[in-house]
Amino acid sequence: MSDDLRELYQEVILEHNRNPRNFGELATTNHEARGHNPLCGDQVTIYLDIEKDIIQDIHFDGQGCAISRASASLMTAALKGKSIQEAEKEFDAFRAMITAESELSSEQVEELGKLAVFSGIRGYPSRVKCAGLPWHTLMAAIHESKEKVSTE
Repeated sequence: MSDDLRELYQEVILEHNRNPRNFGELATTNHEARGHNPLCGDQVTIYLDIEKDIIQDIHFDGQGCAISRASASLMTAALKGKSIQEAEKEFDAFRAMITAESELSSEQVEELGKLAVFSGIRGYPSRVKCAGLPWHTLMAAIHESKEKVSTE
C-alpha cells in the first residue's frame, strides 16, 4: 500500500468510526439481517428498504471495531439508491479487493471510490473479517436469510 493510500485509509477509517453514516435502525425496514464476528466481537445489523429491486434506504446498527463500523458506514453510503444487481456487483468487487493477492489497477481503485481505502487490509486476515462482516450481512439481508451471519 502506498504511503498516500495508507494515510487516506487511516483518515477515512477514523472519520467513519467517529461519525458513521446511516447509523441506527431504519423505520421503513423490509429486509434485515444480523452478523457477528466472534474473533473481535463485532456485531452488526443491516436494515434495508428495498422497493422494485432498488435500495431506497440502508442503515446499520451494532457495535464493533473501527474497521467494521467504517466498512458499514462506507457501504451504506455507497449503496443507497443502487439496484440489487449493482449492490451484488459492488459486494463482489469489495470482497475481491480485500482478499486479492495483487494490487488493484488504477481503474479498479477509481470504480470503488472511497471503498478502495480497504485494499491494504488483505494481508491481515482478522481485519478482512472485520471489513467483510457488514457486506456479508448485507447479502443475507438482500436474500432474506434468517441465519445470523458469522465470520467463523
